Amino acid sequence: MKQAFFFSVVLLCVGASGTARAHGDFRCEVPKVEWKSQMDLQRKLTAEGWKVRQVKTDNGCYEVYGFDAKGQRTETYFNPKTFEKVGEMKQPS
Repeated sequence: MKQAFFFSVVLLCVGASGTARAHGDFRCEVPKVEWKSQMDLQRKLTAEGWKVRQVKTDNGCYEVYGFDAKGQRTETYFNPKTFEKVGEMKQPS
């Protein structure tokens, strides 16, 4: 009985940590003066084969909605200074 309870608690904790990440709990700590423009990010991604629908700011990151180079619908977060990918959530096509 104790093992079943322990296993349930572990699963609950793992599920909760995955949920936070799945809902876009990404953060970028970059001073605004160091940010590159959203348009520069959109041009970079378009040149790489992306179809960008929208770029907005969320938790200090650029959040991009659209389709990646493989045609997968995605919500992807980028560092606004380096354009390095900091996280993504693939969505069903």
